[in-house]
Amino acid sequence: MKTRTIDPTPWMGHFNMHHGIEVTGATRTLYLSGQTSTAADGTTLHAGDIAAQYKSAWSNLKDALAEAGMTPVNIVRLNIYTTDVDALMAVAADFTGMIKGDGAETSATLVGVTRLFDPGLMIELEATAVA
Repeated sequence: MKTRTIDPTPWMGHFNMHHGIEVTGATRTLYLSGQTSTAADGTTLHAGDIAAQYKSAWSNLKDALAEAGMTPVNIVRLNIYTTDVDALMAVAADFTGMIKGDGAETSATLVGVTRLFDPGLMIELEATAVA
């Protein structure tokens, strides 16, 4: 598998994200459901703390990737849903550092939503990975 980043303008690089990712030679595609800040039994973790919820959701996303024999390096698309865009942007350096530290280079979309499946959740991460 080979990936090539598509960046007609440089501004998304500040977030360690790209306008697009071209994939060639991939043999497997994994579409991950939204991962949230929940314990194994589905209980919401870190109510009211968007930074902690992001870290927990990212950890759950990495666990799902690992179950498929993949890592964050395989992520080509990351959709981020949040109930508080301003709060998320205030801690953006924290989450972009985690993404970069795990070797992921993704295309991404950030979407503000009214609420998620549990009112205590503030963030949900949905990804597409290829290998």
